[in-house]
Amino acid sequence: MGSGYVRIIGKWQQQWKIKTSTPSSFPSLHLLRNVRNPEISRPSNLLSSRSFSSSSRSSKVGFLGWYLGMLETRPLITKCITTSLIFAAADLTSQKMMLQPSGSFDLIRTLRMSGYGLFILGPSQHLWFNLLAKVLPQRDVITILKKIFMGQTIFGPCINSVFFSVNAAVQGESGGEIVARLKRDLLPTLLNGLLYWPFCDFATFRFVPVHLQPLMNSSCAYLWTIYLTYMANLEKVCTD
Repeated sequence: MGSGYVRIIGKWQQQWKIKTSTPSSFPSLHLLRNVRNPEISRPSNLLSSRSFSSSSRSSKVGFLGWYLGMLETRPLITKCITTSLIFAAADLTSQKMMLQPSGSFDLIRTLRMSGYGLFILGPSQHLWFNLLAKVLPQRDVITILKKIFMGQTIFGPCINSVFFSVNAAVQGESGGEIVARLKRDLLPTLLNGLLYWPFCDFATFRFVPVHLQPLMNSSCAYLWTIYLTYMANLEKVCTD
């Protein structure tokens, strides 16, 4: 009886050793390892998608960093080129909206608008915003209202007069025709600008750093330039 009991105990111990040596008898341990090592349970396509998204984010940050670096090292030329591209895009959009089914794009007109942004508006914005930052460096509401007032009474009338005059002269209009165009188009343009630009200027002066203010202004000018290029390319005034 005693020896049989000992044999039974010995067989039970051998079976227990075999079970404990088999990893599959403890699935909970494998689950615990997977929880502690989540990389083991992740599929490879998830890792590849993460690496792709991180690379795309780095490329975007890289372009933004490059552009901001160009604004620091070559501010004038960078702002001029940016303004030129925005004016070209706005003019193409304006032409697309007014284009007849059988018509075609006027690329000379687009080049004319792009040249104005490159050689006139871009440098003018650079100088104007730097001047305002030196004369009125604060960002309180009263100072911002002063900047908006100066923009609507000084910069706006001057730059719009230059815009209409240069655009008309390039198209071959005479001095009398240019004056007649200014009398017809300048005042309505300035009045319509009062409904749009003060809001853009407030956001620009309140929240945007000085070196990015021309870019913000040019971005707001995209919608405005669609209207402005339409006005600038109206038929010339008959002076007879």
